[in-house]
Amino acid sequence: MGNLSRHAGALLASLVMLGVAACGGAASTAGSDQFSCPNGGTVRMGVEPFEDASTLVPLYQQIGDKLSSKLGCKIQMNVTTNYTAEVEAMRSKTLEVGEFGPLGYIFAKQLAHAEPVATFADASGQPLTYYASIVTYPGSGINTLKDVGGKKFAYSDAASTSGHLFPAYALRKVGIDPDTGVQGIYAGSHTASFEAIKNKKVDAGELNSDRITAATKSGEYTAAAFPTLWKSDPIPQDPITVRGDLPSAFKKKFTDALLSIDLSSVQDPKGVLIGSRLTAQTDAPYQQIRDLVSVLNIDVNKIG
Repeated sequence: MGNLSRHAGALLASLVMLGVAACGGAASTAGSDQFSCPNGGTVRMGVEPFEDASTLVPLYQQIGDKLSSKLGCKIQMNVTTNYTAEVEAMRSKTLEVGEFGPLGYIFAKQLAHAEPVATFADASGQPLTYYASIVTYPGSGINTLKDVGGKKFAYSDAASTSGHLFPAYALRKVGIDPDTGVQGIYAGSHTASFEAIKNKKVDAGELNSDRITAATKSGEYTAAAFPTLWKSDPIPQDPITVRGDLPSAFKKKFTDALLSIDLSSVQDPKGVLIGSRLTAQTDAPYQQIRDLVSVLNIDVNKIG
């Protein structure tokens, strides 16, 4: 991976900016024990894109509205172009809050001092997990994971946990170099990877369980149409994080407001929003991601 070298000005131009109507709030004072809204009343929150921005923008606009109402601060929601942009935005202190994929979080923790405060949960409040898989299609001539060697293969994004990190690990475990042992393409999103497999533009590729759930609801997926070659153990869902240098009073008030949001009331016609509520989260569940980063020799001090 290349060195991270984007400047903050260029970065901001790469964000999809979502201004959210707000309640008023006073500017924060560094180190204050009393809660106040930062930036003269605005909390800037980033979202690492796990689907196309056109799908995520209306969902997170609604979440921003709900959070603004409960927190009393304007929420400026930003669906970033990729995890690199979001990590750099938090590192350069142009984001206070960020939702990252698990792999993106490992970089954000190391480089931007991101602290997890919440993740997605089921109706009972249990943190949700998901899984990565590698699939093909009937008639591809691929019957086992080893058969993928030398074939056209779809990853979603280089920074994706289930769309790259876990499939790369699975390929390496059967003796296939994930970079040179397949004709790999980065489709850009889980949806795009799914479409590439469905339309037989690749011989096999990644398909995570969130995309399977959405495609099943839309009638685009059956297990018979996408034979599974490999499936991961459960992966913790995306953490929502706050920047570590923010006042403790802000972190607490923001976390309390975030955890009180009812996600089941968000209009989600494409069925991509994860879970029906949020629950508290810590760093511990993401140790398995660090372990894979180490196995694959990924340098967490370099992203891009």
